[in-house]
Amino acid sequence: MPSVPVVHLRPGHVQPVWAGHPWVYAQAIARVEGTTPAPGDEVRVVDPHGHLLGRGFWSARSAIPVRLVVRDEEADLDAPAWLEQRLRAAIARRRAVGLPDGATDGFRLVHAEGDGVSGLVVDRFGGEPDGTGGTISVQVGTAGLRRRAKLVLEALDAVVRPTAILDRTAATAAKAEGFDLAGSPFTRGTVDELRFRERGLSYVIPTDLGQKTGYYFDQRGLRDRVELLARGRRVLDAYCYVGSLGLAAARGGATSVLGLDDSLRAVEVGSHLAKANGLAVQFERGDVRKRIPELAAKGEKYDLVVLDPPKLAPTRGDRDAAAKYTQRLIESACDVLAPNALLVLCSCSQALRMGDLVRSLAIGTRRRERLATVLGRLGQGPDHPVPAAFDEGVYLSTVIAEVA
Repeated sequence: MPSVPVVHLRPGHVQPVWAGHPWVYAQAIARVEGTTPAPGDEVRVVDPHGHLLGRGFWSARSAIPVRLVVRDEEADLDAPAWLEQRLRAAIARRRAVGLPDGATDGFRLVHAEGDGVSGLVVDRFGGEPDGTGGTISVQVGTAGLRRRAKLVLEALDAVVRPTAILDRTAATAAKAEGFDLAGSPFTRGTVDELRFRERGLSYVIPTDLGQKTGYYFDQRGLRDRVELLARGRRVLDAYCYVGSLGLAAARGGATSVLGLDDSLRAVEVGSHLAKANGLAVQFERGDVRKRIPELAAKGEKYDLVVLDPPKLAPTRGDRDAAAKYTQRLIESACDVLAPNALLVLCSCSQALRMGDLVRSLAIGTRRRERLATVLGRLGQGPDHPVPAAFDEGVYLSTVIAEVA
């Protein structure tokens, strides 16, 4: 394939890529042979001996210049067949873990690197029992896939057969990859709301809420756990978004549930969802950092508190500041925790991992002369798979602790 630029790796940087890591970092590249690749061009990646490690797309302005999508010479990356194969495998992978089922028809259908399509995320809302149909929400995060929009759409139509498509590609991704979001080729139909079922609860979420792909499917396992733990407890769900954890707690038999979020639209939607599902959840708009001290000043105590803040550490350079913020948040939460209450602490930042959360938990509780005992650890659900060689794909960490 003489017309395709060849990326040669440095000695000492081969093993991760050989083992299955889908990214090639800039510091791993020794040289690029052939014509200088443009953003989105196909490139071949070889080791210092010229052995093929994989093929993927070039990202000229990124610290990750190559994202691999195939490991052989045969696949034509400018035809839909390779992507159709990935989509069929993704559907089969979800069906193997029970998605969809009679209670859940909303889930992540394609999780980028975890399904062999670096740069593509597809969430599915509603649809058929075989995993096809419904509305899909798409994020395309690489210039390579954006340039091949027609190919992506052909593959989605052939395999997923969606009734409508909503493009939720982040502006930050488009800027980093050098493409324009205007006039998205991925938008199809008018999608004003996302309708689906999860764990037997019915959801209708307006698309103007604007959170990622529209909903946080990655916390489904935590919602199961909170529902089991909530019986007979007073529950505070902080940073609740549309209140999915609060709904789970209410259905689980909580004596009361309060959901806090600073988005008025989110708490309005949450209130509608609670009513539609016949559940008693109180929602309030407010800054969690201010509202929890106010609740403490009134003497309010809760038996289960969830702290699930937005991403605090987008990069590793933000980790220390995020850890300190988390410690202060835990300190504040201690003031509304009843004796031997449960605290659920979440991080959706890859840079703030499980060990960092547990450390913050220990420091934050001791500063309030409390003692935390970890009862459980959770991560993203099975519809958010991660290649074994790709530790960067593990981004969601949750700790459940008893605070004496």
